[in-house]
Amino acid sequence: MNSADIRRRLAGHEPRILPPAEFEASVAMVLRPSAAGPEALFIERARKPSDPWSGQMALPGGRHDETDRDLRHTAERETVEEVGLSLEGARLIGRLDDQAGQRAGQGRRLRIAAFVYEVDADTGNDLVVNYEVAEAFWVPLAWFEERSRVIDYRHPPSPEVSFPGVVVGDPDRHIVWGLTFRFLAAFFEILGRRFAAGG
Repeated sequence: MNSADIRRRLAGHEPRILPPAEFEASVAMVLRPSAAGPEALFIERARKPSDPWSGQMALPGGRHDETDRDLRHTAERETVEEVGLSLEGARLIGRLDDQAGQRAGQGRRLRIAAFVYEVDADTGNDLVVNYEVAEAFWVPLAWFEERSRVIDYRHPPSPEVSFPGVVVGDPDRHIVWGLTFRFLAAFFEILGRRFAAGG
């Protein structure tokens, strides 16, 4: 896997854009080259009772604000706010298929967009997280092709139900699952590469 191949594959992908929903959000998948191959930026959300995604691994992003020009602007604004990384000079290299969901406890439809950016190798070494983020770090994309990292994850509110997940750090904290997992699976499908948890 290399950056040129990622750019080529994304350029040929026509993203599925869902109709507007009651709640709109977007995330930024930020990639940078490294000696181990392309890396992606992930955050661990801070733990707080009012946040339905409390403590989960995610891509930087959040809810669309009425002052945002569009969902792309939402992803860029949230990335600056959450980790102090400006995407103003970054290259937008693609958009993934929109994902649908529901606001926890409200039953209202949610549409989430994901925009893929590429930054230089020395970008993002001095991330500064805000109160919404417990930790931010770069993860080699190659890890998502390693079967040894795949687990059955049980989310504490519903321990009787398991979800596929990929461990990218502390096995008790840094597990990519749920919505972020779905975006990663879609990304690897675009690349034509086998996602470790894809069966």
